[in-house]
Amino acid sequence: MDLRPLHDHVMVRKLDEGEQIRGGIIIPDTAKEKPQQAEVIAVGNGKLLETGERAALDVKAGDRILFGKYSGAETKIEGEEYLVLKEDEILAVLE
Repeated sequence: MDLRPLHDHVMVRKLDEGEQIRGGIIIPDTAKEKPQQAEVIAVGNGKLLETGERAALDVKAGDRILFGKYSGAETKIEGEEYLVLKEDEILAVLE
Protein backbone atom coordinates (compact mmCIF):
# COMPACT_ATOMS: atom_id res chain seq x y z
CA MET A 1 0.00 0.00 0.00
CA ASP A 2 1.29 3.46 -0.89
CA LEU A 3 0.82 6.11 1.76
CA ARG A 4 1.84 9.77 1.52
CA PRO A 5 1.69 12.12 4.51
CA LEU A 6 0.18 15.55 3.89
CA HIS A 7 1.91 18.94 4.04
CA ASP A 8 4.83 18.97 6.53
CA HIS A 9 4.13 15.57 8.09
CA VAL A 10 6.62 12.69 8.06
CA MET A 11 5.89 8.96 8.41
CA VAL A 12 8.59 6.96 10.22
CA ARG A 13 9.25 3.44 11.48
CA LYS A 14 10.79 3.24 14.95
CA LEU A 15 14.11 1.42 15.15
CA ASP A 16 14.33 -1.31 17.80
CA GLU A 17 16.95 -0.88 20.50
CA GLY A 18 17.18 -4.63 21.06
CA GLU A 19 16.94 -6.60 24.30
CA GLN A 20 17.91 -4.56 27.36
CA ILE A 21 19.66 -6.39 30.19
CA ARG A 22 20.79 -4.58 33.34
CA GLY A 23 22.85 -6.53 35.86
CA GLY A 24 21.56 -9.88 34.61
CA ILE A 25 17.90 -8.79 34.85
CA ILE A 26 15.85 -8.71 31.66
CA ILE A 27 13.74 -5.55 31.59
CA PRO A 28 10.13 -6.23 30.45
CA ASP A 29 8.73 -4.41 27.41
CA THR A 30 6.46 -2.25 29.56
CA ALA A 31 9.44 -0.83 31.49
CA LYS A 32 11.63 -0.11 28.45
CA GLU A 33 11.99 3.42 27.20
CA LYS A 34 10.45 4.18 23.85
CA PRO A 35 12.98 4.25 21.00
CA GLN A 36 13.84 7.75 19.91
CA GLN A 37 15.43 6.83 16.60
CA ALA A 38 13.47 6.11 13.45
CA GLU A 39 13.80 5.63 9.71
CA VAL A 40 11.84 7.99 7.48
CA ILE A 41 9.43 6.03 5.27
CA ALA A 42 7.53 8.84 3.51
CA VAL A 43 7.35 12.65 3.58
CA GLY A 44 4.69 15.16 2.61
CA ASN A 45 4.94 17.87 -0.05
CA GLY A 46 6.02 20.57 2.41
CA LYS A 47 4.48 23.31 4.47
CA LEU A 48 2.20 25.71 2.62
CA LEU A 49 3.44 29.29 3.05
CA GLU A 50 1.31 32.43 3.06
CA THR A 51 2.63 33.26 -0.42
CA GLY A 52 1.10 30.03 -1.76
CA GLU A 53 4.48 28.36 -2.25
CA ARG A 54 5.59 25.18 -0.50
CA ALA A 55 8.64 25.04 1.78
CA ALA A 56 10.55 21.83 1.03
CA LEU A 57 11.22 19.43 3.91
CA ASP A 58 14.77 18.90 5.19
CA VAL A 59 14.34 15.12 5.49
CA LYS A 60 13.77 12.48 2.82
CA ALA A 61 12.78 8.82 2.74
CA GLY A 62 15.59 6.62 4.06
CA ASP A 63 17.00 9.18 6.53
CA ARG A 64 17.57 8.11 10.15
CA ILE A 65 16.26 10.68 12.60
CA LEU A 66 16.00 11.49 16.30
CA PHE A 67 12.66 12.64 17.67
CA GLY A 68 11.21 13.61 21.03
CA LYS A 69 10.02 10.83 23.34
CA TYR A 70 6.33 11.76 23.21
CA SER A 71 6.18 13.17 19.67
CA GLY A 72 3.76 12.27 16.91
CA ALA A 73 0.80 9.94 16.55
CA GLU A 74 1.25 6.17 16.52
CA THR A 75 -0.62 4.12 13.94
CA LYS A 76 -0.69 0.50 12.78
CA ILE A 77 -1.01 -0.30 9.07
CA GLU A 78 -1.08 -3.89 7.78
CA GLY A 79 0.50 -5.16 11.01
CA GLU A 80 3.39 -2.64 10.97
CA GLU A 81 3.65 0.13 13.56
CA TYR A 82 4.42 3.63 12.30
CA LEU A 83 4.65 7.10 13.74
CA VAL A 84 3.39 10.21 11.95
CA LEU A 85 4.92 13.45 13.13
CA LYS A 86 5.42 17.01 11.97
CA GLU A 87 8.82 18.05 10.66
CA ASP A 88 9.09 20.49 13.61
CA GLU A 89 9.12 17.48 16.01
CA ILE A 90 12.28 16.03 14.41
CA LEU A 91 15.32 16.91 16.50
CA ALA A 92 18.17 15.75 14.24
CA VAL A 93 19.16 13.67 11.22
CA LEU A 94 21.77 10.96 11.84
CA GLU A 95 24.44 10.90 9.15
